[in-house]
Parts: sequence; C-alpha cells; structure tokens
Amino acid sequence: MALLDRFLERGVRRGVLEVVRPDGSLKRFGTPAEGFGEVRIRFTDTKAEGRILSDPRLGAAEAFMDGQLIVEQGDIMALIELLRANSRWDRGGEVKENSVLKKMRGRAVTLIDGVNRASRAKANVAHHYDIGNALYRLFLDSDHMQYSCAYWPREGMSLEEAQEAKLAHIAAKLALEPGQRVLDIGCGWGGMAIYLARHADVSVKGITLSEEQLALARERAVAAGVAGRIEFELVDYRDLAARGEKFDRIVSVGMFEHVGQAQFARYFRDCARMLADDGVMLLHTIGRMGGPGSTDAFTRKYIFPGGYIPALSETVAASEKVRLIAADVENLRLHYAFTLREWYKRCVADKDAIIALYDERFYRMWTFYLAGATAAFESGSMCNYQIQYVRNRHALPLTRGYMAQREARLLADR
Repeated sequence: MALLDRFLERGVRRGVLEVVRPDGSLKRFGTPAEGFGEVRIRFTDTKAEGRILSDPRLGAAEAFMDGQLIVEQGDIMALIELLRANSRWDRGGEVKENSVLKKMRGRAVTLIDGVNRASRAKANVAHHYDIGNALYRLFLDSDHMQYSCAYWPREGMSLEEAQEAKLAHIAAKLALEPGQRVLDIGCGWGGMAIYLARHADVSVKGITLSEEQLALARERAVAAGVAGRIEFELVDYRDLAARGEKFDRIVSVGMFEHVGQAQFARYFRDCARMLADDGVMLLHTIGRMGGPGSTDAFTRKYIFPGGYIPALSETVAASEKVRLIAADVENLRLHYAFTLREWYKRCVADKDAIIALYDERFYRMWTFYLAGATAAFESGSMCNYQIQYVRNRHALPLTRGYMAQREARLLADR
C-alpha cells in the first residue's frame, strides 16, 4: 500500500525494516546502521495496513494481537524499538497522529476519562490488577512484587536487587522516625508497606482498590511477620481523607498515573489534608518530559482505562494550590526502561504459562504493551519522577546528605 510505504520511508531511515505482504512481495526500508536493528514483518491480511494507517498505535497493536502482523525476524520489542529510535523525542521526533481533529478527540477523551469518580476508579483498577495474581508472579521481582520502576544505581544488578534499591531510595527520602504513622496510597501487593514495617519502627496503612492485591498483600504481611504493624484496606484515598485521618508520612508509588487529569487538584488537596503539619510525602510516578498530553487509544482500551501520564508542570501546578512544597525532585530517566526490559524478558520466557492462563492474543497484547512502554522510556517522552513534598520548610535537614546516609544504612540492613 503506497500510503504505508511513504509512512515507513519517512519513519525508518537508520536500521532496516523488511515488509512482506500477503501476495509474497517484499519491500525494504532504511539502511543498516550501528545501534539500529534489522527486522522483518509479514502482513497476513490486506486489512492490517489500513488498521495501522487509521491509528498507528492501536492499529498496529490489534493487527499484531490478531495475527495479521507477524514479526519474522526479531520480535515485537525489536520492531517498536526500531521505529521509536528513528524518531527520538529528545531530538524533536514524535509519533504523530493523522489529524488535528484526532489529536483534539484524544485530549477530550483523556479529560473525560480523567473525571475518574470513585465509583469508576475501582472498575478501572480491576481492569488491570484483578486479572489474576498468577500473571504478576511470573514476571515481577520475587521478593517485593513491585509493579513500578526499579532503581539501578550500578551495572549488573538483578531485578530483585534493583527493586530492593528502589524501596531503600524512597524510604530514605521519607526521613522516617520511630513511632510514625505512614500511609501507602496504592499499596499494590504490599511490598512497600512490608519493607517499611521491617526496616523502620513505624506503622503502615496500605490502601488499594484491587481486591486481588488486597488479599495477597495481607497474606504476604503475615508471611513476613509484620502483619501486626500493617493495616491494609480496600478504600479510595478520597474516602480515607473524608474520615479526617492524619499521617506523619505519605508514600505513593505508581498510583498517581491512575488519578486522572481532572482529579489532580483533588488528589493533592486530600493528601495535604491527611499529612501532618511537619510531615513528608514522596510521590513516585511515571511522567512526561514535555507538556501535558493525552492517553493513546491502545493504552486507554487495553491497559489503563482512566489512566493518564502527567507532565511535571501540571503535577507541581496542582500541588502548589494546596501549598505543598516540592522539597526535592528527581528524574529517573532510564531506570524504567531497564525495569521493563527485565519484565519483558521474563514474560517471553514464560510465554507458555501466560498463554495457559489466558490465551495467545492476551500474550501478544501484553508483550506489545511492555515493548511499547520500553521504547517510550528509551526514545519517547516518558520518564519517572520522584517528588518529595513537605508542608513545613523546616521539616527536613538543610541539605540532601541525609538521603544517601539513610539509604546506605537501609541497604546494609538486608
């Protein structure tokens, strides 16, 4: 198809993409280049190209999921990496939508999704997290089951070591003191709460909207011997704030992406309401390195309905309204790419187990999601932000040295 050929001629200049069409014809795009792969794909159905042209992300994903697009040389990670690397965000590149109208529609849908009322939030969370703990056990780290960006301070680390390092990195920024009460918003399978209860003399309340996560978090806390210092509850953060509860520390890892653009002000208002006057909050979230954007159709339909990746500008703007002070901001630029590659590797290794749990279409969807996310962190505009907030400018030491000192002690206390 001439239109797709023109798209690929512009999009693949370095590296090689070979396209085999249903009639057996082959077309080659790009030229060999160091650091860029060589990939061959086959279209098994003439409709596949039209699907891709109508929406490059969703169309390619569904064509791959339905077996209309087969990667014959390389894999889906190599294909998406090649396309993204030829259009790096930090060099002005971007995967563009087909029309201004489509962009406007995407932003409008993102805003509507972002309303994310409490009644809908639970269903959105269940779509992704209540699909069964067995899947997550296959590819997450075995020690803490962290479904968020790990921290890689040195080369050669295992995923387990990098997730342990992430927990220590965050705990150090919380500047915990004995006897404090900590709130973990979006506690997942309890990894953060269990870590804090084991390594600091604090009590932790973990909240989630996933019933599957709640059950396993409670089970894991018992197994770790810290159930008496942790309370897990199935409750929305908005409802918890309405009770008037107060916490010395608040931590939220990988949850802010589910809040929704329209709820940012409410989220920070409720956090400020729950945080003690001399408290500290640590927000760990995927972020955009450019300005505000919209959620693509594939992610919205298959992965995170109601989700939205925030820009740093709109995150800080929302928190400023309630006079939360951004005491420290760190950009983990490539750490999530390292994490995602490990998850992808484990999913590929456990392909048969994932297909047995669901089916091959789900496996293709899941690997497309992980591969696309990896490319977004390596060549697109995605990153991870850790923002430390205080309500009182005197709440923390004057310099950042305490973070490294506490982190080193935590890592030594394994």
